[in-house]
Amino acid sequence: MTDLVAVWDVALSDGVHKIEFEHGTTSGKRVVYVDGKEEIRKDWMFKLVGRETFYVGAAKTKATINIDAISGFAYEYTLEINGKSLKKYMENRSKTTNTWILHMDGENFRIVLEKDTMDVWCNGKKLETAGEFVDDGTETHFSLGNHDCYIKAVSSGKRKEGIIHTLIVDNREIPEIAS
Repeated sequence: MTDLVAVWDVALSDGVHKIEFEHGTTSGKRVVYVDGKEEIRKDWMFKLVGRETFYVGAAKTKATINIDAISGFAYEYTLEINGKSLKKYMENRSKTTNTWILHMDGENFRIVLEKDTMDVWCNGKKLETAGEFVDDGTETHFSLGNHDCYIKAVSSGKRKEGIIHTLIVDNREIPEIAS
């Protein structure tokens, strides 16, 4: 990877993906790697600017690398996820997902709740869940190994804050990580 010009880490529901981009400005070569696996390779491109579109993760999320000339032989590389700049996508994602990291039974677990669909992901796999209405909100139940887990959703009582989601594992509350 001698022409490596950009590296991005993209957090999706199924995990954090590393995107690497090689751009040979003399040869016109473009290579995109996702998690170390080559996704796109184009050699001898005469047009040095443009875009490369590919898909990332289990949900096949659309990603595009934009290549723009900024002056002479200097280039700028920007990553878009689902048509939004990476920064905008991540800001929006922090509003639409909750993420928890926990360590148990000698393993690390990254649990992600997609608030719009109520899908629950753990270490890259969508989990089977069962929803249940309770007195003060809802509970979305699932298992991790032999551990009983659920995500409790209750109203904050404040319109700006909306619904508060809490992960409970074996009757213990797990703190959410800042996204």
